[in-house]
Amino acid sequence: MLSNSCRYGIRAAIYIASREKASGKTGIKTISEALRLPTPYLAKILQQLAKHKILHSAKGPHGGFSMLRDPKKVTLLDIIEIIDGDDFFRNCIIHDGACSYVDEKKLSCPLHDDYGVLRSGLIALFEKKTIYDLAKKANKNEAVTI
Repeated sequence: MLSNSCRYGIRAAIYIASREKASGKTGIKTISEALRLPTPYLAKILQQLAKHKILHSAKGPHGGFSMLRDPKKVTLLDIIEIIDGDDFFRNCIIHDGACSYVDEKKLSCPLHDDYGVLRSGLIALFEKKTIYDLAKKANKNEAVTI
């Protein structure tokens, strides 16, 4: 489904948004230790989100990451498209390439119609869920892990 990079980016954005009011910027080491993710790998992912103006990145001893965009306006779909692109939503589940007709006879793949319904549901879910929603849920319920 989603790449590790994308899952890590989502988790980190939720973590940053959940700490935002208390601490302002959150250092990369703090984030990577809390989420148990490799620091250099996570830093590259978060720089991607900063480049696309989801996060703010500050260098130096008092640097770190904070939300640049309002977490209420950042959806899971925003992050997925930045990190993984839209191939996940366009590609056929069993054939290479875009989900379309498989051959020149215009025969669709055997899962085309069934997967189309699931794909639409996933897109709707990812468009609806914001980083704010998930951070709020994580803060409210100790049983929820980021």
